[in-house]
Amino acid sequence: MAFVMLSWICENLTAIVTSIAVVVLAAVIIRLTKTKAKKATAPPLPPGPRGLPLVGYLPFLGTDLYKSLTKLAEAYGPIYKFWLANKLFVVVSSSSIAKEMVRDKDTIFSNRQTTVATLTPTLGGNDIVFSPYGAQWRRLRKAMVGEMMTNSSLDSCSALRKQVLKNTIRDLYNNKIGKPVDIGELSVSTSLNALENMLWGGGTGSGAHKDHTLEMKQLLDDIMELQGVPNISDIFPVLSRFDLQGVERKCKEIALWVEKIFNSAIEKRKNLIAKGTLKFDGRNKDFLQTFIEMLDSEDSSISLNRTELIALLLDIILGGTDTTTTIMEWTLTKLLQFPVEMKKVQAELAEVVGLNNNVEESHLPKLKYLDATVKETFRLHTPSKLLPPRTPSQTTTLGGYTIPKGTTVILNLGTIHTDPQLWDNPLEFRPERFLNDPDKFDYTGNNFQYMPFGSGRRICAGLPLAERLVMFVLASLLHSFDWRLPYGEKLDLSYKYGQVIKKKKSLVAVPKPRLANSELYK
Repeated sequence: MAFVMLSWICENLTAIVTSIAVVVLAAVIIRLTKTKAKKATAPPLPPGPRGLPLVGYLPFLGTDLYKSLTKLAEAYGPIYKFWLANKLFVVVSSSSIAKEMVRDKDTIFSNRQTTVATLTPTLGGNDIVFSPYGAQWRRLRKAMVGEMMTNSSLDSCSALRKQVLKNTIRDLYNNKIGKPVDIGELSVSTSLNALENMLWGGGTGSGAHKDHTLEMKQLLDDIMELQGVPNISDIFPVLSRFDLQGVERKCKEIALWVEKIFNSAIEKRKNLIAKGTLKFDGRNKDFLQTFIEMLDSEDSSISLNRTELIALLLDIILGGTDTTTTIMEWTLTKLLQFPVEMKKVQAELAEVVGLNNNVEESHLPKLKYLDATVKETFRLHTPSKLLPPRTPSQTTTLGGYTIPKGTTVILNLGTIHTDPQLWDNPLEFRPERFLNDPDKFDYTGNNFQYMPFGSGRRICAGLPLAERLVMFVLASLLHSFDWRLPYGEKLDLSYKYGQVIKKKKSLVAVPKPRLANSELYK
């Protein structure tokens, strides 16, 4: 039987081979046809400029990335692409496409695009801002938002913030009346002192690092500068071993300093608690103590290891200092530029607080015009006009275009905040636009024409603290003093580009006592 079968095969070998070839060829043709049809129906990549071979569009970006990307939006529309070497970048400058990205497809776009300058100082991206979306990120966010940024937690350390503001007001009254004050430096020192007090100033001998304030400020400036400047090694990974710009070396130095200072604070605190020389109640419990209680906690949903704890402490310092102080300086700048609005803010403070009282945090919800002024300043001078880039976890579509997995996607918030289709006279400073419908605009990112703190899962985790701190500092400074420019000085509204867009020249103003009783300054 086998012999007969073998004989038949030999006799019909040509026909068999031909049949197999026909079947294989047909399968290949069908596959190619389907692939071609799929390619024909798949949306194209977004439009965009043509770059140079190997380097892409890099030579054309310039030092002011925001200005460059905004000009490209004018040429190519609300969503466009450009290449840096073999890396694809997509920029979104439309409220509707932003909504699609951060709400409709938020899960897909919940990963951050990271660089050496973002990963190294945060100890490998073990923080909320740059950790990849997943189980660790959810645990870190729950620890931060669910435990640290609740109203009860922030209320528990309100006295620590109040003490810092009291010290600032007293120092201005005793030493700076009638003299020029660098508002940028004042905002930074006040915010940084407040944050350090909240972090580890909740008890005597708690390991506070008051002597490190200037050093901490330099550290923050270095981190923000490194994150705001393109690193050639991030674009051409093959060059990373050479560290041509010294970015990796500088980042490693920063990471070592971060570990040193925060480890020191943690160990001092743990020793004091172990000896029983430091105890906390609900009124003076600071952030460091709350974080230490999460260290290797039995509650796996909020348990932190030492590296994560340090990275979260850095997040609070970074997020609570640079963005908040930048908006404080811009707000005072706008009020000096528009004296009528300044009078309205101070009239409201006189009515709500009274010239016989100091500002308390309980007054803040009643300061509607100051709140509108801050919101309008955030709109026109958004510190992060280009939100930290995201990258899709899978190939998807956005605005009708294909966005491949791994693309760097940048949300151009500055363009959205001044879009004439969304805002009436968008370049005018008009706080009243936020008074007409106060529930329409807040900082939660649910209205996609106004998202100063971002939106979706990756919205700023420190938003509740930042909102309180900005309002409290500004209200205290504006209520306690009248401010004017030094004689002969003019306002400089120019800015310098970085991770946060600051004033190019610090605002300098002269304070004059405003309160009715000098005892209030003591």
